[in-house]
Amino acid sequence: MEYRELGRTGYRVSVVSFGAWAIGSAWGPVDDQSSMAALHRALDLGINFFDTADVYGNGHSEQLLARLAQERSESFYVATKAGRGLNPHTAAGYNQGNLTAFVEQSLRNLHTEALDLLQLHCPPSAVYASDEVFGILDDLVADGKIRFYGVSVETVDEALQALQHANVQTVQIIFNMFRLKPAEQLFAAAKERQVGIIARVPLASGLLTGKMQRNTQFADNDHRKFNRFGEAFDRGETFSGVDYDTGLTAVAALREYTPANASMAQFALRWITMFPEVSCTIPGARNREQVEDNVAAADLASLDTSTMDAIQTIYNQYIRSQVHHLW
Repeated sequence: MEYRELGRTGYRVSVVSFGAWAIGSAWGPVDDQSSMAALHRALDLGINFFDTADVYGNGHSEQLLARLAQERSESFYVATKAGRGLNPHTAAGYNQGNLTAFVEQSLRNLHTEALDLLQLHCPPSAVYASDEVFGILDDLVADGKIRFYGVSVETVDEALQALQHANVQTVQIIFNMFRLKPAEQLFAAAKERQVGIIARVPLASGLLTGKMQRNTQFADNDHRKFNRFGEAFDRGETFSGVDYDTGLTAVAALREYTPANASMAQFALRWITMFPEVSCTIPGARNREQVEDNVAAADLASLDTSTMDAIQTIYNQYIRSQVHHLW
């Protein structure tokens, strides 16, 4: 496993880490026994960074990570998020009372005295311009409730605005073979400010595994069914905002470039780690086998220039017109 610096936190995190949305909710049925096996296997294989949120299963994902800490002696980092529990989800809701309450609940869920990393959870765009909100986060650091903070964003523009706040340590953003805009417009600025990049939705909600077909069915409680057109939250969170059939066509083109010793999912993860500005990527996993497949991507040889160029060409041909101007 390769480890990289996470902003200015001093944390060195596994380049392939663990996204814990799927073990909490919104990806079909949840099996805690399988989820715990996945978490344990992640530690076995060198993963030391886990990304979760207070709304993933209404705290359930955080509670599973607390259980992992109790069952294992190894130390690891947990990044959680706050804000999406607001109803209505408005910029005004990101106030001292609400943010403090969210942090306190996450501390209870995680059975810890301080959060390793708190991220604002895709707040309304107006929040990024609010010095008051980031001042509240500074106060929470001063109070010892959080060690560091960052943001999880929907758009590159939001990320660039967040970088203007001096103590933002990380930006979590959708970055995958279907979302190339961050590499073009964000990474250089983040590097200049020593801000870590956490690449989320690395497999485009599973499209980039190459396992889906036009007749693939999803459970009613799977966001790939109930949020395909943005009915529940930002459409970009589901299949990276790409039309499903178009995505399948692009996947067929990408498949030709998959290394002989790798699955398509591993190919997609290795592509992300080719960008040195990325601190880590956080594919989800609901069982041991998925963790093992994800981690194997870290050991693949570097992709050559012709392969990287081909991916750019496929993006330009099939994907760019659908997503580049939106996120």
